[in-house]
Amino acid sequence: MTLTAVSVDERLRLAKEAARQVGLLDSAAKTALLRAIADAIDAASEAIIAANADDLDRGRDADIGDALLDRLRLDATRVAALAAAVRDVAELPDPVGRVLDRRTLPNGLQLEKVAVPFGVVGSIYEARPNVTVDIAALALRSGNAVVLRGGSAAQSSNAALVEVMRGALRREGVSPEAIQTVDDFGRDGARALMNARGLVDVLVPRGSAGLIDTVVTQSTVPVIETGAGVVHVYLDATARAEWARDIVLNAKTQRPSVCNAVETVLVHRDAADRLLPELLGSLAAAGVRVHGDETAAGYDHRVVAATEDDWATEYLSLDLAVRVVDDLDTALEHIRRYSTHHTESIITDDEASASRFLAEVDSAVVLVNASTRFTDGGEFGFGAEVGISTQKLHARGPMGLAELTSTKWLGRGDGQVRA
Repeated sequence: MTLTAVSVDERLRLAKEAARQVGLLDSAAKTALLRAIADAIDAASEAIIAANADDLDRGRDADIGDALLDRLRLDATRVAALAAAVRDVAELPDPVGRVLDRRTLPNGLQLEKVAVPFGVVGSIYEARPNVTVDIAALALRSGNAVVLRGGSAAQSSNAALVEVMRGALRREGVSPEAIQTVDDFGRDGARALMNARGLVDVLVPRGSAGLIDTVVTQSTVPVIETGAGVVHVYLDATARAEWARDIVLNAKTQRPSVCNAVETVLVHRDAADRLLPELLGSLAAAGVRVHGDETAAGYDHRVVAATEDDWATEYLSLDLAVRVVDDLDTALEHIRRYSTHHTESIITDDEASASRFLAEVDSAVVLVNASTRFTDGGEFGFGAEVGISTQKLHARGPMGLAELTSTKWLGRGDGQVRA
């Protein structure tokens, strides 16, 4: 990889310097830059896939599991999707310079609150080469430099992608130091990134609960916490059978290895006879292993007995916990106890139940009669996402361009002094 600096500290300092150049680019220049990156990714597709094959081979040898292998895998379709996502970001409105507040003081001093880049955005993540591209594109569009730590599982893929993107920056006359990686420093690189206060302005972790907890607890750089997804779908007494079946199957099987896949389904007791036989049969036909409570197990012999741990498990696989509850209050209590505050959905034809669910569930995204798989930056129209924040400060839910900016106040006076 054609990285200029040989030490972590030097790379971080180069990123800080490059951030000043990127932060001054106008919207048209950033659009052209991202289009060039997308074209470069398309042109390098075969090389990127070859590098990814090395990672997949190592992953299989290390038995990292199907969920991580799925997140790691790049084929021609996925590489094309990476380039398409960059083009989508290129066409989004520039978030920098937006006027968020404007006022004139009694003495005539004019004030504006405007959106500005953070400066240097860092990210630590696992086995997700798509994140390498998504975060770099979002960072550049919002006027930031980026420092990446993508983990050993995707090291070859990430190295290829970073080199392609840095090459595109260089050809466009923008400092390639605006995209940095510390992958080749291993855990030492991750530790340096977490403690680069003053050089890195914000750090976004993406990955397992263990990785996120490590970054949150050990970092001296401000962190935007993205959380694990113990995601719930509640089938209310009035849930339509077709909606219940289709939404649960989509939420579980469309891509089970991602954080917005459903992990627990709660079923109102009054709807169990009507909904569970068909739902459990459809799940079994789709290869889903259901961990159910005693009532749910009574509807299908293939259901295995759920344990207390199942209610708090993010499976990231074709496994699903199912519990029959007495009423909406019991469902809400279960969600309060076990949710990671990511995404929850209610399937109902009762407006009062829907309204209560929307008001009382304390998660980043709360849905009515829709799959939890919609919790995604691309689906929300962000082009791509930095992550899905489950915290309550600065950003919550899918994070796009606006969440990669901060603010500053600009004042214009004509000689005012404070009395």
